[in-house]
Amino acid sequence: MNIDQNELIRAENVFQLRDVFPPQARTFPELMTRQAERYGDRRLITLGDRVLSFAQTRTLAATAGQTLRMAGVKAGDTVAIMCGNRLEFLQVFLGCAWCGAIAVPLNTASRGTQLEHILKNSGARLAVVEAAYLGVFDALSDADLPLQQIWTVGDVPAGLALFWPYCPIPEQSDQMDAYPSRPSDTLAILYTSGTTGVSKGVCCPHAQYFWWGIHTAALLGVSETDVLLTCLPLFHTNALNTLFQALLTGASMVLEPKFSVSKYWLSLAAHQATVTYLLGAMVPMLLSKEASETDRLHKTRIALAPGVPPQFHAPFTERFGVAIRDGYGSTETNFVISALSHEQRLGSMGKVRPGFEIAVFDEDDNEVPDGTPGELVIRASEPFSIATGYFGMPEKTVEAWRNLWFHSGDRVAKDSDGYVQFLDRMKDAIRRRGENISSFEVEQVLVAHPSIQNAAVFPARSELAEDEVMASIVLKAGMTLTPAELMDFCQPRMSYFSVPRFLDFVDELPLTENGKVQKFKLIERGITDSTWDREKSDYKLAR
Repeated sequence: MNIDQNELIRAENVFQLRDVFPPQARTFPELMTRQAERYGDRRLITLGDRVLSFAQTRTLAATAGQTLRMAGVKAGDTVAIMCGNRLEFLQVFLGCAWCGAIAVPLNTASRGTQLEHILKNSGARLAVVEAAYLGVFDALSDADLPLQQIWTVGDVPAGLALFWPYCPIPEQSDQMDAYPSRPSDTLAILYTSGTTGVSKGVCCPHAQYFWWGIHTAALLGVSETDVLLTCLPLFHTNALNTLFQALLTGASMVLEPKFSVSKYWLSLAAHQATVTYLLGAMVPMLLSKEASETDRLHKTRIALAPGVPPQFHAPFTERFGVAIRDGYGSTETNFVISALSHEQRLGSMGKVRPGFEIAVFDEDDNEVPDGTPGELVIRASEPFSIATGYFGMPEKTVEAWRNLWFHSGDRVAKDSDGYVQFLDRMKDAIRRRGENISSFEVEQVLVAHPSIQNAAVFPARSELAEDEVMASIVLKAGMTLTPAELMDFCQPRMSYFSVPRFLDFVDELPLTENGKVQKFKLIERGITDSTWDREKSDYKLAR
């Protein structure tokens, strides 16, 4: 029986995909070998002026695997990577996958105690570091780390004296046979951003990325003729998932160094990209740019953009001609919730996807009735299609995966039709005078104001030693807005107790490299001399 694997992917036929891709084919080496034989010289990766075919990418992985093996890296060893979107990142990442080692991509914004914790927790003895970040490592020279050697990427400043021995990535022409990895083996350890506490290393098995690619390609309708362009960092699940989508379907992947509002549409047009990937904050940033003839020069038909506020969907599609697909996923899970174009409901993330189960629990792990807010919990029906735990943190693993469900920490509500609405991070909910307030819902109102570019809502401690609602506001270029005007805008759009008491107008919000607001920094900053306090002003809320 001749089965078209891409038709099965687009149809998301999980049962037949099990036959087309049996368990042993759900590891990177097996998948890479299989697809290199099928697609050969077809273009797989474009990165600047470097282009790699499927066959060349397999060779790169096998050669890099031998390089690591010759350096003493064994199966199960961890290798840290701090590097921008460069070919060397992929070289080391794929080399680790090929030789059975575990890649540990590091957020390039990691510094100090956070980076020290990650390096200790991961146990990496080898780190591959772009020259621009060598100083970050040198600052850790007094730390008691397992690190023994650094391989450098790019031009190292003359006279640099590092605590650890360093050299460029060794050149190697020999190839090694792929290590016989299993789908359950850890492919990479990705550390959480640490926005609410210490960073946790998420153990992502080979099979998880296989199913990430399947589910995302199905939603976006990816085929062999597509060009997938991402500007998201490779230490992020989203960008790594893009590689697996291309690998699974025969599509081509374009990797840009970083996101640029001014160059984004020109880049899509230059590469004739048909599919792209955005994070929530990027969509309003693109919309805030003055309309231009470059807005429609591209061939892009669809963008995966989870977390985009509902009010931006229609304006984005109308202006740029690109459909937005929402959804839910996390480093620990997979692409669990989404909706096809004809199923989309504005304000909803969609429904659970094939291969997963979801429920909404209360604080005692009892399922709540439809429409009642609670914590989203997830489990998979396909083996190892979600993460296997937190590396070296058994207590955190047991806590998150208790009662055979992964506890997401996200507050949601599910309706009787199965559509799931995101309400807030559980830890971002604000408790004010007996009322639970969703910071996410307040933020959606704020960013709907025509003068506001971005906003973050978080708890501030008041003189009564309880939570009050505080908002940090970034205005659009050239716009002005008074606190009273913003209060007038908020009042008819939210409950009176949700209206922010404290306002800070700031130039920018502290963001992670993934575009997430670092609310802990805003909470630490708290109330300052520049903070507007509604209760110390003449403004009175109507009730």
